[in-house]
Amino acid sequence: MDSWNYEVFWKEMLNQIKNTVSKEEFSMWFNNISYCSSEENTIILSVPSNFFMDQIKQRYLPLIKETIGELSGNKINISFTVVKKDIKDENHKQNGSSVEDIKKHSDLREDYSFENFVIGENNSFAANAALAISNNPGKSYNPFLIYGGVGLGKTHLLQAIGHAVHDNYAGKKKIVFVTAESFTNEFVASIQKNKPHSFKNKYRSLDLLLIDDIHFFQNKEGLQEELFHTFNALYGAKKQMAFTCDRPVSELKNITERMKSRFEMGLNVELLVPAFETRLAILKNKVESLNKIKSLNLSISDDILELIAQNITSNVRDMESALTKLVAYAELVNQKITKEIAQKQLIDIFTTTKQSNISVDIIQKKVAEYFNLSHVDLRGRKRTKAIAFPRHIAMYIARELTEYSTTEIGSDFGGRDHTTVMHAIQKIEGSLKSDPTMEATINSIIRTVKEYSSK
Repeated sequence: MDSWNYEVFWKEMLNQIKNTVSKEEFSMWFNNISYCSSEENTIILSVPSNFFMDQIKQRYLPLIKETIGELSGNKINISFTVVKKDIKDENHKQNGSSVEDIKKHSDLREDYSFENFVIGENNSFAANAALAISNNPGKSYNPFLIYGGVGLGKTHLLQAIGHAVHDNYAGKKKIVFVTAESFTNEFVASIQKNKPHSFKNKYRSLDLLLIDDIHFFQNKEGLQEELFHTFNALYGAKKQMAFTCDRPVSELKNITERMKSRFEMGLNVELLVPAFETRLAILKNKVESLNKIKSLNLSISDDILELIAQNITSNVRDMESALTKLVAYAELVNQKITKEIAQKQLIDIFTTTKQSNISVDIIQKKVAEYFNLSHVDLRGRKRTKAIAFPRHIAMYIARELTEYSTTEIGSDFGGRDHTTVMHAIQKIEGSLKSDPTMEATINSIIRTVKEYSSK
């Protein structure tokens, strides 16, 4: 069978799939796949990136193979090739630029791209939404907010949107990536220099605004007022906005309700701690990236990468820090990394990150499960005995298992004062002396918290 007939099968398969998925889904995924050529029993397709290829394989490859198999009566394999230039040619021609003409965006880290973002169950929803936004900024999911703990990839994903929009539109879109702290400093400076209009003109004329760490805006009323008007101007002009935060918007303190409502009016997605398989894939990807950036030929065996992935479950940043330390050791000592060397060099990191895995949020969830409550109840204002007692236990365990101060713990329990936390701890300490069953209860919960945190 020649390649012409293979192409016929591909086109007919597209017609059939178009009737089984939504218009938006088809446009997002299948419009970005191109038929290249055929070999014996194989169709070769081009896709714009490794990220895109991984998603197609995960989501649609079985459906594609099954449909083409039914049409052809033969088992036909599907092979992919990444062709970045061709996918963007149309936009580049429309904007009068070639791929070579596009300069890197000065606000964005070169390595924070979709191609370098490893997808797992913990982040696939956020990554797919980010990709959809970069293909059609301002059309849907506006604003887009990514929230989650430290080092899980929020900034990476935010900047990946910036890279994709910058490249797809040949550098013609006005894009700003800024941390909330820098945004604040810039706003204050504009007032001090009596140039508030320059600040407004800059931010209200953008095509894409990316702000990292919006929790920094808490307690800053004047800034929130300015951000409110900037938000309205961009939203009214159908310009895309994307933000990151270390917690859900509903848990931010001293943010005006109208600002909260605007952050929440689009799509809010949480990034979770990656599973072992994803952590291992991230490390392998990082080794390849380091070899490319530093022009190295470094080889780190899978058993060493598995050692890191098993012992560091807190976040991606801690894993990458451990890997960077091993790479530095290999460069400076000029010695091949063995598993024994890795264990010795990383013992301090392993110990520290295992302790840091335990968060107040996890403690609240496990205490709530033990007492058959919602962990939201523990953060709420209700003071009934059925809730107050478990809340006291959760505060006590948080003080025992974490390095957080009583002020920080109180903040995670609905903004309570540190004296409230101290009172709760004292009550549980008193119960431990007078109630012989209390110690067993505390130890049981602590055990489940540690088991959960070590996964």
